[in-house]
Amino acid sequence: MAELSERERAMLEFERQWWRYPAAKESAIHEQFGMSAVLYYRSLHQLVDRPEAMAYDALVVKRVQRLRDEGRRRRSPARRAAQPR
Repeated sequence: MAELSERERAMLEFERQWWRYPAAKESAIHEQFGMSAVLYYRSLHQLVDRPEAMAYDALVVKRVQRLRDEGRRRRSPARRAAQPR
């Protein structure tokens, strides 16, 4: 099993924090990681699917996976088609 990089560990530690305002988190992402929020979340979502991430911080990984999956369900075409108009 490959180890997590320093940046990957930092991303998981960053996700331990709670943010009241999304814009504040996006600003902190740019400052701390030097990337856009879109790129950060793409990287984070790939990271949380790795067993090394689960071994490093299972609580954070499960929360990120749950939030990601809830977002996918909300955006699902099948869900939108089932909603009354």
